[in-house]
Amino acid sequence: MTDSTIPTVQLGAHGPEVGVQGLGCMGMSFAYGPADAEESRATLERALERGVTLFDTADAYGDGDNERFLAPFVRAHRDELVIATKFALSIPPEDPTRRIIRNDPPYIRQAVEASLKRLDVDVIDLYYMHRRDPRVPIEETVGVMAELVREGKVKHLGLSEVTADELRAAHAVHPIAALQSEWSLFSRDIERNVVPAAAELGVALVAYSPLGRGFLTGSFARAEDLTPDDFRRQQPRFTGDNAAANAALLDRIREVAARHDATLGQIALAWVHHRQPAHDLPVIPIPGTRKPARVDENTAAAHITLTEEDLTVLEPIASQVAGDRYADMTFTSAGRE
Repeated sequence: MTDSTIPTVQLGAHGPEVGVQGLGCMGMSFAYGPADAEESRATLERALERGVTLFDTADAYGDGDNERFLAPFVRAHRDELVIATKFALSIPPEDPTRRIIRNDPPYIRQAVEASLKRLDVDVIDLYYMHRRDPRVPIEETVGVMAELVREGKVKHLGLSEVTADELRAAHAVHPIAALQSEWSLFSRDIERNVVPAAAELGVALVAYSPLGRGFLTGSFARAEDLTPDDFRRQQPRFTGDNAAANAALLDRIREVAARHDATLGQIALAWVHHRQPAHDLPVIPIPGTRKPARVDENTAAAHITLTEEDLTVLEPIASQVAGDRYADMTFTSAGRE
């Protein structure tokens, strides 16, 4: 597959038009081992050339380093792209396995000012609550986020890893443009409750880790294949017997890929793109990459049409995956359903 010009879709009922595939920028500064800054900058430019306009970051990615890295690119193309960032989650550098979550109003105001400064923008296009702190009523958190919209610091609101009930409660306070959750051939738990709620409310679903953190591309087969500082070494799906069992599941994707003369990653992304007609809501996967050639490969997946036979072959994969998405699932929506 070589075609890589992608169409657009509306980000929620009242949100902006964006390319039907976005770009996850986390790995350019954080989590996946060393990155080449020049190659990462070329990747950003290539993505924009291919019609990618939703660029995703967070204040937690490298303790603000990812936002700072993106700032010159955002400034150079301010009217051409939608920049999305997040608050609520911090990861102490001295302990990358630890997660600190805050949703309280004073913290949100502090976080938005810091992100505006690091990104060097006057307004954030899409501002997500990165993770949910159940100790703070979601109505209170979204109420403060709505104030940021009225103050002109944020254009649209998003949530990440929330339950269907939490999404409905939040949307009643202020329209939510996008819900970001993990969704891939390996991770389909949100289809039970969250996806129907998003479809009902007119909320777009932004699918993070649509390539199973790279595992679905076949680029690595076990945690030991990764650099020592790669955070995927902490994830149960990529270690021990789980990794071997999950690697065997890729044979189904290879079967479909052979029919389409496509890569494993393209089929995995094509499947996520197919969630849009399957569930009747906008779906925007945001695969992360640091290589321009991967952008070409990934965006081409938006043009692959999977057959019913293909979908039947791929259907059982998620139910056979060994291991959880994270070692600690309590900070995900699955931990509260």
